[in-house]
Amino acid sequence: MTAFEGWWPYIFIAVAGWLATDIWRWLGVLAGNRLREDSEALNWVRAVATALVAAVVAKLIVYPTGVLESSPLWLRLGAVAVGAAAFFAAGRKPAVGIGTSIATLALGLYMLGF
Repeated sequence: MTAFEGWWPYIFIAVAGWLATDIWRWLGVLAGNRLREDSEALNWVRAVATALVAAVVAKLIVYPTGVLESSPLWLRLGAVAVGAAAFFAAGRKPAVGIGTSIATLALGLYMLGF
């Protein structure tokens, strides 16, 4: 019996995932080094990346899974609003906004008995 006997599917998935995505990361680095900071192509990439992040966050808020699925929508939206206010009040520091949102959501869930 070897040390990797039960782990070979996980190792295969990790290596296959790395191989499938790493080439695109390197191509992105090479292409990104050739773009000007104010180019239209880079503005488009930023816009698409921002839209993807916003869509994932919206999906997590509106259609959550797990414990959040049983939490009320008003609590999830309120936590986002409080976190956004803290983000801007702290000079656009992401850690403050994220931490405040999580703390607000956790406090709200605790107060509702979750």
